[in-house]
Amino acid sequence: MNIPAFKLFCDVVRCRSFSRAAAMNGISQSAASQSVSCLERELGVQLIDRQRRPIILTHEGEICYQGLCEILRQFEFMKAGMEASRHLVQGTVRVAAIYSVGLYDMNWAMQKFMADYPMANIRLEYHLPDKVYEAVQSNEADLGILSYPVESRDLNVIPLRREEMVLVCHPDHHLATRQVVQPSQLNGEDFVSFDRELTISRELDRYFRQNHISVRKVMVFDNVETIKQAVELGVGLSILPEPTIRHEVKVGSLVALRLAGCDLKRPIGIIHLHQKVFTPALVKFVEILGGKRDAEEPASAETGSFPGSRQ
Repeated sequence: MNIPAFKLFCDVVRCRSFSRAAAMNGISQSAASQSVSCLERELGVQLIDRQRRPIILTHEGEICYQGLCEILRQFEFMKAGMEASRHLVQGTVRVAAIYSVGLYDMNWAMQKFMADYPMANIRLEYHLPDKVYEAVQSNEADLGILSYPVESRDLNVIPLRREEMVLVCHPDHHLATRQVVQPSQLNGEDFVSFDRELTISRELDRYFRQNHISVRKVMVFDNVETIKQAVELGVGLSILPEPTIRHEVKVGSLVALRLAGCDLKRPIGIIHLHQKVFTPALVKFVEILGGKRDAEEPASAETGSFPGSRQ
């Protein structure tokens, strides 16, 4: 039984690319192609139609893929059980996170995880939301951490928390001295918003419609950090998750204000493949993420639980 070859074949299928699967497994594209060809010769069938781009499976390839995925899942489940029985927390946890969640949480979580479990490590990459989903679905990442996570046929969601959204402005803005801002006071204000393709942008637009608010969207960006920089320059107001602007409020470069009657919250969660086997390292890392509490974070923040080792 050649587990590495089985894994490589499944990675090729998920990525729909020999080159990407080869990079994931630390080998050349030629070596990846030869490995799949060897598997085809051993089985006596063609598994992949190489004339199509992106590549697609033959009928026999579909049967092989489903069978090998189950073999690999059972193999990982066996390994996880053996590690758990010996109380071993080891191996690499691969994480893909959106920028704002990563910058806020990940340094703390990684440091604690590596201090508590020195035989394990973390590989973290930051992406836009679409890329986080893609990384998890192609098995390039074990976990994806992002806002407004969506379950699907292939993906499960572990809720982590819900972050309060607050109005953010420059300290010299005329609203900066108010403790509470009425929705009507936003009318006509310059506003720095999120890219319309992002869920958070659609949620803000819904809030504006429901409260009959009309703002001037002077700039649009796809991430929290750039929006914060624009607000710090006095370009306009914005509405951002409160945890993401704590440092700026502390040093005085931004002011956070409560919006009257506003119940906007940004849900944060973890996505993982439905059939993902949770190793002891994965379980412990999710525990750390779910258990994190800043001194400034409201005690009422909603959090979720993590799954067992078999999913």
